[in-house]
Amino acid sequence: MKRRDFLQTAGITTLSATVPVSIAERATAAEVASADDIRLAREISVAERPIADLQAAMSRGEITAAALTLAYLARIERIDRGEAGFHAVLASNPAALAAAAALDAERRAGSVRGPLHGIPLIIKDNIETRDPLPTTAGSLALAGSTHENDAPVVARLRSAGAIVLGKSNLSEWANYRSTRSVSGWSGVGGQTHNAYARDRNPSGSSSGSAVATALSLCAASVGSETDGSILAPSSVNGLVGLKPTVGLVSGNGIVPISPRQDTAGPIGRSVADVATLLACMAERPIEGIRLDQLAAAGVRGLRIGVVAASPAHPAVTAASRLWPAIFERAGATLVDVRTPSGLRDFGDLESEAMSYEFKAAINAYLASLVGHDLPRSLEDLIRFNEAHASTEMPHFGQELFLEADARGDLQTPRYMRTLSELNRLADRDGLAAMFRSQTVDLLLAPCNGPAEIIDSVLGDRSDATGGWPAICSAAAVAGYPSITVPALTVERLPVGIALVAPRFRETTLLRAALAFESSTHARQAPRSST
Repeated sequence: MKRRDFLQTAGITTLSATVPVSIAERATAAEVASADDIRLAREISVAERPIADLQAAMSRGEITAAALTLAYLARIERIDRGEAGFHAVLASNPAALAAAAALDAERRAGSVRGPLHGIPLIIKDNIETRDPLPTTAGSLALAGSTHENDAPVVARLRSAGAIVLGKSNLSEWANYRSTRSVSGWSGVGGQTHNAYARDRNPSGSSSGSAVATALSLCAASVGSETDGSILAPSSVNGLVGLKPTVGLVSGNGIVPISPRQDTAGPIGRSVADVATLLACMAERPIEGIRLDQLAAAGVRGLRIGVVAASPAHPAVTAASRLWPAIFERAGATLVDVRTPSGLRDFGDLESEAMSYEFKAAINAYLASLVGHDLPRSLEDLIRFNEAHASTEMPHFGQELFLEADARGDLQTPRYMRTLSELNRLADRDGLAAMFRSQTVDLLLAPCNGPAEIIDSVLGDRSDATGGWPAICSAAAVAGYPSITVPALTVERLPVGIALVAPRFRETTLLRAALAFESSTHARQAPRSST
């Protein structure tokens, strides 16, 4: 069965599988948008507009949520779909316009839910929503997996007024299927392309969320990360991406890899937008997260540990020598810190622990799904991929699935020893030791280098970008928060800095990120976003 036929049979409304329709036709079919909404949608520009700007325009009555939704849907059709598109948006939400119209009615009645009232967001398609859309994790095996309830993180965003505009493509199973996968590719959505150059890797696994945000196909987006899947695509697509402390944002209703490391997080074009989303997503109040509070606090008095750059592109190495001075001029104290040797030696341990955790978590998740013809176990997924190899495995296999399926349960002594050693290297003798020994508040390093060429033969190549910062992987393993902020471009390809903080110090991260952003204004919009 061809991918398009499979999707249409399953009822997935993807941009690649639908007949193009005009804005007016969409509005008429939905019977929710007024003539004024349609006119406004044609007139307004959404490219690069911050959430606060959109919110202020709605408050003044200059635009409506329905017009905004129509404008983004039209932009998705124009930029994202077709052979020359970026394929970032996996499926548009048929209920988005109705939700926008309802929010407009609430605003006219004098009720505003919160800072996201009427703001259209894209949600990564491994996060459940109650919309008439499946949650596929990019796999054709879950093409019929719909849900009556939102994941808690989506419910919180809706309660703050957000509109779920659609679901984003991703690296299938959040990049946990093959040892040589291509970031941004899924059986459902095909290949997502980097927002700055279509032949470049968008990085994974929140690739679609990042590309959609970079191209202003939405106001902002939600991604998820197990290790690098928010920070890496944000960095190579010129964005701010924040991986929260594990547990700050609910992980329920998210297709799992490792619940010990998995978390959803915000992706935006500015620190302000990311802070706004995080405040709405978090399960607990975050003090000092308002933009005025972050700006007033700044970085004065903070001690920032500078981690030497790993081998990278020469332009990144050169720029990394200048970044500490930016924080120093803003009032921070800079400290050179050594990376413990063990911080670079836990990769195999992380992979082994994750293999056990994925088997347990995915079996439990699949067993909980409601509906016919859905896989109920990892074994079912493996069989499905084998039966649909032409559409699910045209470029790479399922080595990680097979490895995980051969593992024991979470009581296996080998797993418990591996996890103990992993926590020691990444946390106790790793990040915790770095923060403690130099009494620093933050750690600073380059994120990854400029995006490599998409390579469906060899898969992702970390050597092409200078590798992934050890402190960011350690933060993922230990559950510490981290953030990336645009820092420079190398031949128009973005590169970000990475900052890591102790658990539940998101405000400290955002203060530093805002100070850097305000001093450098390093983000350049992709050419395709104009």
